[in-house]
Amino acid sequence: MPLIWCAISGHGYGHAAQVVPVLNAVSSLVPGVTAILRTTVPASFFRDRLTIPWDLQPVQQDVCCIQDGPLKVDIDKTWASHHRFHQTWETRLSKEVTAMQTASPASIIADTPYLAIEAGSRAQIPTVALASFTWDLVLNEYCHATDSSHQQLIQCIRGSYAKADMALRITPAPRIDVFSHIIDIGAIASPASPERNRLASALALAPNERTVLVGFGGIPLTSLPLKQIEQLRHYRFLFDGPVPPGCSRIHSTETLPFSFKTLLASVDIIMTKPGYGTIVEAVALQQPVVYVRRYNFADEPPLVDYLHRYGRGVELSIDNFTHGRWEPALQQALTAPLPLLPPPPTGALEAAEVIVRYCQV
Repeated sequence: MPLIWCAISGHGYGHAAQVVPVLNAVSSLVPGVTAILRTTVPASFFRDRLTIPWDLQPVQQDVCCIQDGPLKVDIDKTWASHHRFHQTWETRLSKEVTAMQTASPASIIADTPYLAIEAGSRAQIPTVALASFTWDLVLNEYCHATDSSHQQLIQCIRGSYAKADMALRITPAPRIDVFSHIIDIGAIASPASPERNRLASALALAPNERTVLVGFGGIPLTSLPLKQIEQLRHYRFLFDGPVPPGCSRIHSTETLPFSFKTLLASVDIIMTKPGYGTIVEAVALQQPVVYVRRYNFADEPPLVDYLHRYGRGVELSIDNFTHGRWEPALQQALTAPLPLLPPPPTGALEAAEVIVRYCQV
């Protein structure tokens, strides 16, 4: 029974959302495949999504970014955490190599922890990077020109990435130059079917009310402008997190009998940050999106460009988001014209075909 080792960054859910459709596609080509998920993403994310047998091993694979909510990176804490992570680099690397050799997988997939790539290289197991960005690109945005330790750490990361046997660059993505062998693949998305009537019934919507899913990925929002939201009479807001008592227009998604993916397909508007999974699935579904940019994250520009080329996107400034001045952007999103059909999201099957062929899974 072929085994795939999957190292998945735990920064939100975007990396896991890319890996799951690829593994499901691999199973359609190679029946009986199983997976080890080496990640801090919780098991609950995979239960209703991953169709093959899997074993989750909650081992930290990388630092990613330290965030103060989904819209702000704490740059100083991010650098400090990376330096601490690399102080024990050789120990971490040795443990990963030993674990890989014990499990003896057919291949390593890394989306996109560089620790697993270097470990796979040392263990002499075929190693494939699955990437819509790499962490050296992210850290380069926060690099202090006067701090040589920042550049040294970035070069260490790039050195580990360079040991990948192959990289699959997922559409859309920034320019990635760290891999010696790179193949471009299509977008990865597996949208759910809409259930608008069931959602309307569950919320007891009035005919003139529209639904807005407020979901900012796996890093939770810590506050909402509740007073201002409650004054938006023609909308109901579905919040991906707990909702204080007494709110009439805001509902927690946890109280609704729908998966998050089904809600993405069923609401009238999605409000989010430009993160891979939500943006690509919204484009595939042709759902209108109101987005709040961070302006300092490596994959944000190509995602925004992709949304405006193939989807229906309206930007909301952080200041307007924070102060609840949402209605103009919501109205603009609702009246945005339907775009041209986007290219089909073929990335999962393309990735699976390469992995099966190259790694002989």
